[in-house]
Amino acid sequence: MKRKLLPWGIAMLAAFSGGHAFAEAPADRVFYGDHIITMDSALPSAEAVAIRGDSIVYVGDREGAGEFLGADTQSVELGDKALVPGLIDSHGHVTMSARLIDYVNASSPPVGTSENIGDILELLKDRLKNNPPPEGGWLMAYGYDDSLLAENRHPTRHDLDKVSADVPIYMMHVSGHLGAANSAALAAAGITEDTPNPPGGVFRRERGSQVPNGVVEEAAMQKLLMPQFAANAGDSSKFERQLKEAVQQFASYGITTIQDGGAQMMDVNVMRDMADRGEIKADIVAIPVARGNLDFDDVAALYEEGYHGSVRVGGVKFVVDGSPQGRTAWTTKPYNANPHGVEGPYTAYPTVVPNEFKAQTKDLLHRGIPVYAHGNGDAAIDLTMDAVEEAFEGEEIPDHRSVIIHAQLMRPDQVDRAAELDMVPSFYSAHSFFWGDWHRESFGDERAFHISPAQSALQKGVHFTIHNDSPVVPPDMMRLMWIAVNRETRNGVILGEDQRLSPYDALYAMTLGGAYQYFEEEKKGSLTVGKQADLVVLGADPLEVDPKTIKDIPVLETISRGKTIFQQ
Repeated sequence: MKRKLLPWGIAMLAAFSGGHAFAEAPADRVFYGDHIITMDSALPSAEAVAIRGDSIVYVGDREGAGEFLGADTQSVELGDKALVPGLIDSHGHVTMSARLIDYVNASSPPVGTSENIGDILELLKDRLKNNPPPEGGWLMAYGYDDSLLAENRHPTRHDLDKVSADVPIYMMHVSGHLGAANSAALAAAGITEDTPNPPGGVFRRERGSQVPNGVVEEAAMQKLLMPQFAANAGDSSKFERQLKEAVQQFASYGITTIQDGGAQMMDVNVMRDMADRGEIKADIVAIPVARGNLDFDDVAALYEEGYHGSVRVGGVKFVVDGSPQGRTAWTTKPYNANPHGVEGPYTAYPTVVPNEFKAQTKDLLHRGIPVYAHGNGDAAIDLTMDAVEEAFEGEEIPDHRSVIIHAQLMRPDQVDRAAELDMVPSFYSAHSFFWGDWHRESFGDERAFHISPAQSALQKGVHFTIHNDSPVVPPDMMRLMWIAVNRETRNGVILGEDQRLSPYDALYAMTLGGAYQYFEEEKKGSLTVGKQADLVVLGADPLEVDPKTIKDIPVLETISRGKTIFQQ
């Protein structure tokens, strides 16, 4: 991984003489310990870190920290605990996480309790009995995972009709790329046997007919899901409550910079208003989705503004394909195992119109706005790279830092091409544990063992990050680090030993790597004098514990802009 840090002499000057320059006023807090991991190559470890206001004012030895002590300075002895930079969420969906807070959680272990379709139906029946939706409202659920259910299939309308034939029911698949609806929901949305598949989506049908079976893919979800989001759009107080809870959840995992990938502009405006009131305690980087009437002029104005309080717009997102766990990731080679009911060679499909996507990519990049392209399958990654290359055809490639979100089935030649095009793959490393066994079935071992090829990217000098994609899985950063380091599946298989990261490199991807992705490496990502006071206290040193126990390290305190926003 390229590590764009201050030159050695400048960094040392900042750490020492620069520290003294800040000493004209006492620090608010000084942390002392033997496990301070700075992530700054010029000063990899330190004995003390001092913060004042929202800035780091000293990093160095214990003796030097004495100049920053005052009558009101809080001194913190860390002991065996570790201090690391604030963790950076390089891809997630905080507003989606917020909206799902009040939905039924149909997830399988270890996130939820559903081991079969019957378990899901009982959860839905319980909610309908004890906390039904208002008159005319829908019963909503999320997180079901056909790959982990005993039946190894999606619930259909016939299953969900057992819960209610009258109340519309819709469940989001764990991937967010599929869903399941009962007959009442299909009827309410006007979906019948005469409804055609939309571009980039599929209404699955009963075998041998055109009657929808209730399972929907990709763009077909919008007809069911978006009206439900729109129905609640007017209740800003409810959404604001949910968002505060979601931010607190992210903070509890040590995250100080959160992404809202695929943001809706109406949500961006609400978040900006909340930031004006000081109600968003962590930083949020919103990536509006290129859908419907998104105005690139509006995006450009917000992008140029930078942070509005704690919220900024960081680029524009495109969804180029689906998900490998849903078997809708667009590939160049056929799947080894097809989705249920699909026969013959199958490679899934794009969810964008290629030429339109290329034109929009060129427009954005020439405005200086990064493109964030969701691409799981290698065919989707090819299209994304083609779009970027063609956008700069005949020109020197600028520092655009466009992101390939997930990049799971990235081929070795595509890693090389990412280096040539200065693109940033944000690897969905959490998949190795959660769906690694499923991917072996879907793609065969050769492809499955190479998913999220982070070590290859590191060796090729490619900037990269790793992520959880919350709410697909909780934003547990220590578990993410553990997965990236061990790459062990649920069944105990090492999914590509050659792609494992060292604990340091995994932590780098979640700190300075994330800061680089967002063009914020000069203000975040390391414990360096002058940077934003984003820090995390961990229960143990993740670079020294047995790598198999990294996931068990608790987050004890999260500090954003100098203020504690979570404490255990």
